Amino acid sequence: MDRSDLVSPYFGIVVMLAIAAAFVGLTVLTSILVGPGRYNRAKYDSYECGIQPTPQPLGGGRFPVKYYITAMLFIIFDIEIVFLYPWAVSFDQMGMFALVEMVLFVITVFVAYLYVLKRGGLEWD
Repeated sequence: MDRSDLVSPYFGIVVMLAIAAAFVGLTVLTSILVGPGRYNRAKYDSYECGIQPTPQPLGGGRFPVKYYITAMLFIIFDIEIVFLYPWAVSFDQMGMFALVEMVLFVITVFVAYLYVLKRGGLEWD
């Protein structure tokens, strides 16, 4: 019987996971043992760049719609770039079908852009 028959192909992965877990455990334990244990009110307060934190309502408060529109705008154009880059790299190999599909995709993204523009997502107060 050969030695390679006794060792699983996943043995290296298991060893690396064990080393990583041991490192994390050792780091956390060291920070608990060595770190200072002085706890006070300032340490437990939330930090907002030097501004006194404002009290939050019980329900968590409401955000203006423009935050959601900005997030949606970022996601839409981020996904568009993710799809456009590989298409542009292999454009000459895919033919007319890929061109039609990408035009439909860009039209869909443009409709989303018009929605954001109509809702005022690009206007900053």
